[in-house]
Amino acid sequence: MHWYEKLSQYFPIEEMKSREHMETLLKERGEIYHKDEGPNHVLMYAELDDFIFIDYLFVSKNARGQGLGHQLIEKLKKKGKPIILEVEPLDYEDSDTEKRLRFYKREGFEHASSIGYRRRSLATNKINEMEILYWAPNNEPEELVYEAMKKTYEMIHTYKDEDLYGESYQPVEEVLTFEENRQKDILEEI
Repeated sequence: MHWYEKLSQYFPIEEMKSREHMETLLKERGEIYHKDEGPNHVLMYAELDDFIFIDYLFVSKNARGQGLGHQLIEKLKKKGKPIILEVEPLDYEDSDTEKRLRFYKREGFEHASSIGYRRRSLATNKINEMEILYWAPNNEPEELVYEAMKKTYEMIHTYKDEDLYGESYQPVEEVLTFEENRQKDILEEI
């Protein structure tokens, strides 16, 4: 099975870039956008000077629980840069979201509680909320994670969006927010 089919069968449509978008990134942004593929995994990531963004990480069902995901994350951690990624918020009716969050927590990732992420999907036209997780080897602050997410959004997520999809994604200012007291506000609501 082609790597794109593996990803599109695993990830929700509103989170998927088109195949053409990803192939364009690999071809035209190959200095920063990478694919690590094996028989049981697909890892798509962007590596910039000061951080790594995991776009997609897929490990096949028959290889889960064997340490492959851990090995892939360790390979990225050895580069010594903060690693950021987006995940679906916890959905108790979808055990995959819980397993995914548990996996990243075991790998040392933290929730970027001060960063909000809400983007309209071009595929479904619905607002898609995501959580930002990060691993910071030198205790880098969430402000750095926020700036890295803005770069990622503009360099990867919206790269040639109008050419590829016939319309543009929202500007970064509408999608990403940074509020130092966001976590405190959430806790007070509960």
